[in-house]
Amino acid sequence: MASVKDILAIYNDQAPLAEASTIPAPWYVDPRIAELEAKTVFSNTWQLVGRVEQVEKPGQFITTTIAGEPIVVVRGNEHILRAMYNVCRHHAAAVVTEPCGQASILHCPYHGWNYGLDGSLKGMPEFDGVQDFERQENGLLPARAEAWEKFVFVNLDLKAASLRDFLGGLVKRVAGLGVSKLHYFDTRVYDIACNWKVFVDNYLDGGYHVPHLHKGLNSVLDYKEYTIENEDRYCLQSSPMASSDEDKATGATRKGDRAWYFWQYPNLMINCYEGYMDTNLVLPVDVDHCRVIFDFYFADVSETAREYNQQSVAVGARIQEEDLGICEAVQRGLKSRAYGAGRLSVRREAGEHLFHRLLAADLKAGVAAAAAAD
Repeated sequence: MASVKDILAIYNDQAPLAEASTIPAPWYVDPRIAELEAKTVFSNTWQLVGRVEQVEKPGQFITTTIAGEPIVVVRGNEHILRAMYNVCRHHAAAVVTEPCGQASILHCPYHGWNYGLDGSLKGMPEFDGVQDFERQENGLLPARAEAWEKFVFVNLDLKAASLRDFLGGLVKRVAGLGVSKLHYFDTRVYDIACNWKVFVDNYLDGGYHVPHLHKGLNSVLDYKEYTIENEDRYCLQSSPMASSDEDKATGATRKGDRAWYFWQYPNLMINCYEGYMDTNLVLPVDVDHCRVIFDFYFADVSETAREYNQQSVAVGARIQEEDLGICEAVQRGLKSRAYGAGRLSVRREAGEHLFHRLLAADLKAGVAAAAAAD
């Protein structure tokens, strides 16, 4: 069996787009690559974990898992936002067991250890007589939490650059779209039998698949004027909107002068139309499965707008169902002896090229660091 280093070496991340191929099939189907991604990609990048409104008040918390690590994010009494490993320092139980909520203290349900909202250990029942134990050294271990626009992000790497530095030019590009004025409405979750990278590839193909797979969406986009821009760690795909009655539901709910589709490395998408946004967060489950979380936002979330918003969410769900089938078919094809890697369209797949090169840099750096540590 080829080593991980040999598998990574198959891909030439220095090739310009006109000469480039996709990352090779083993990157999508070898469990060792998935394990390496957890250690070198998801453990070292800023990951979307929730909404600012969920942790606005002191004591409000959300729990999540990043690269297999249980995390709790909580707003402290002094209004500082913190992320901590949701692992009791006594016998490793999850301290916070609800997905979200509000608490004055973090109470472990296993043996009753209590932690403050800053993670400090406040109390341990029946611990008298224990020697060489320093309470101040046994608080919940920290991660990093920062907010941008309506979103909360966590990074497990305490030495990582700030969230805004990581997002780079994306911050300025999104600022003019009025995202802060939108309101959360609904969530849809999809479990898909494909590697997480297959879903990202599909998103980043520059609309290549839209005329063939998404007839309704294609009817409201000026496909010939579709543009792709790469900068830093993000790709912006954008298209002028076209008026069409070909698909009435799509035409009624996808409006404005232009559609904006942002991808931020490694696994976040932000899609904006007039008065509308949805975010897509792609989470690896294992080498053959991922979970995609869609959050929907609207300018008006009043009761009078509910029916329209529900119709808009349904349009998004239909588009996702169309993508689901093709992504699962691709995952099956990646395991065929007939496929190794594919070439990229210069006109359409510059975003995919950026994704593959960023990923290759992280994975190869991870292998090099592991070799240096041995």
